[in-house]
Amino acid sequence: MRRRPNIDDVDLTLADLFALWPEAARPFLDLGMLCPGCPIAPFHTIMDSCREYGLDEDTFRNAIVGQLGAGR
Repeated sequence: MRRRPNIDDVDLTLADLFALWPEAARPFLDLGMLCPGCPIAPFHTIMDSCREYGLDEDTFRNAIVGQLGAGR
């Protein structure tokens, strides 16, 4: 039996993130990031995206988690 991925899993791909929590795309879109819909999303993680866009990972993760909390 496969367990549902955890939002804090550093290996969670962006494709899985957006598939499981579609509302998680909002912080990416708000910053003009092209990650939602990107063909590399199945291979990149939040950490990869933060590195590519020069963002602080902890701050950005908090924005994503905050968005998920707002959608509940």
